[in-house]
Amino acid sequence: MNKLKLVLVGNGMAGIRTLEELLRLAPDRYEITVFGDEPHGNYNRILLSPVLAGEQEFEQIVLNDEEWYRQHGITLHTGCRVEHIDRARRRVVAQDGSTAPYDRLLLATGSSPFIIPVPGHDLEGVVGFRTIADVEKMLAASRNYRNAVVIGGGLLGLEAANGLLQRGMKVTVVHLLDTLMERQLDKTAAGMLQRSLEEHGLEFRMEAETEAILGQKRVEGVRFKDGTELAADLVVMAVGIRPNIDLARQCGLHCERGIVVNDTMQTYDPRIYAVGECIQHRGITYGLVAPLFEQARVCANHLAEYGIGHYEGSVVSTKLKVTGIDLFSAGDFIGDEQSEEIVMQDASAGVYKKIVIRDNRIDGVVLYGDTVDGAWYYQLLRDGTDISDMRGQLLFGQGNLGNAGHGGENTSVELPDDAEVCGCNGVTKGQIVKAILEKGLFTLEEVRSHTKASASCGSCTGLVEQILADTAGGDYSTAPATQPICKCTDYSHDDVRNTIRQAHLTSIRAVMETLDWRTPDGCSSCRPALNYYLISTWPGEVQDDTQSRFINERAHANIQKDGTYSVVPRMWGGVTSPDELRVIADVAEKYDVPLVKVTGGQRIDLFG
Repeated sequence: MNKLKLVLVGNGMAGIRTLEELLRLAPDRYEITVFGDEPHGNYNRILLSPVLAGEQEFEQIVLNDEEWYRQHGITLHTGCRVEHIDRARRRVVAQDGSTAPYDRLLLATGSSPFIIPVPGHDLEGVVGFRTIADVEKMLAASRNYRNAVVIGGGLLGLEAANGLLQRGMKVTVVHLLDTLMERQLDKTAAGMLQRSLEEHGLEFRMEAETEAILGQKRVEGVRFKDGTELAADLVVMAVGIRPNIDLARQCGLHCERGIVVNDTMQTYDPRIYAVGECIQHRGITYGLVAPLFEQARVCANHLAEYGIGHYEGSVVSTKLKVTGIDLFSAGDFIGDEQSEEIVMQDASAGVYKKIVIRDNRIDGVVLYGDTVDGAWYYQLLRDGTDISDMRGQLLFGQGNLGNAGHGGENTSVELPDDAEVCGCNGVTKGQIVKAILEKGLFTLEEVRSHTKASASCGSCTGLVEQILADTAGGDYSTAPATQPICKCTDYSHDDVRNTIRQAHLTSIRAVMETLDWRTPDGCSSCRPALNYYLISTWPGEVQDDTQSRFINERAHANIQKDGTYSVVPRMWGGVTSPDELRVIADVAEKYDVPLVKVTGGQRIDLFG
């Protein structure tokens, strides 16, 4: 049987999860082609915050490397944007002029950060927080500048602010309203969160509306509507996202806020499906990972032509990824005249719990300081469980749910098999236990690989460890407490930083000799890290080793999959002159540049 052709536009978490589910259901049904804007395989965007904070490296958050695509016979085009969908001929046209025919088309174009259109928004040093490229820009700024301003006091903005704070910058969060994370927290929890973040070192400007970003070439400050100004060398915009729907709209698909889909994730063209942050389902768009993975399962089911799955929307929950702060929110936490509230607060202990009840069912939850029972409350909420019999003990939680890991009291055996352990990936305790027993799993990484439990945001890691320890018994193998910086050494990032400081090491060679590096010259993972740690520890004393920078930083250009580079000369606001255009034309002719195009940002891109 000839394989049908499936083209995926978008190489992110939602689209690739759909392919993973599809390959499990119907591995031989499609010849698959994937187009992605970024020059990487699929990575975990949820963990960009820990990468920014220095808690993880980019290599640790890669979900699907190039070998995965090869193993499954998938044709991958990285760094290649699809610019047109020809529905009549059933093909897509990419920016490099290449085309790919399709029998089925899957759109997973994601979303883009909303950049406030104030004067100066296009200055150098103004970034969003959406991709690893954004993180690299922020890290570069943290090495050379002092003052950072994060516009937006929501989930993403606070995680960005914390990461920059950990990198040594002075960070001020600017928020339009009078409370943080107003979509996830009530005023009490938001106030406790702000006080805790202030103790960490963050500063806040509440009820402040940005009027302009100041500077000539690079950002120098922010001016507010009340006339006050704030110094800034870096401005991070984290005020929301916009679904990327231009491609779908241009080809005539029905779009509102997102690409409109039905319960099977089909668009108005039955050959075209869509999943992820770009879609609108029953009037709602989603930006958290759990709903996107639910959509992926349904979409894969229909692409495999099983035809039995339907997506009916999602109840979402939120956790903040800031070390030392425990926060959980789900459902409608505000309530109204028809709802009731059960509240407990211990200000001195930093604990606050609020449960909103409607018709003897949980309608919303806010937990601050003690989130141990978050998963249990979420399951009661999602399942619509009648809580009449447990109402008196509801605030005290279900003692057998914990996040302490195998080192604490392990009572996960009392969990029912249908209890959802990993909300991001929809994995139950029964599925984890079955995988451990049938596949002989003994480590957390093996469980993650086979079940996806704790592979996304990681907040359920402790509970997964409990289940693993209980099921595998004495054969349970704990992961090392720290991960080595790379395969060249057994030392962690913290070990390396401490050694550089304590031994006053000032060169990459000295670090490698002191710590007995296995590979004499290191590798592409450790050399940039060592170079950064040396410069940040002994600024002015250590000379920057340019050859140990990432290739894009070394070449001042973006490397492509085939080894060539693309260069985008800066054009302020898209304005140029005949002389500048003449220089660009001369360079293109001199180096025989095969593709010159105008970008969506009103600049000219030269592709080698």
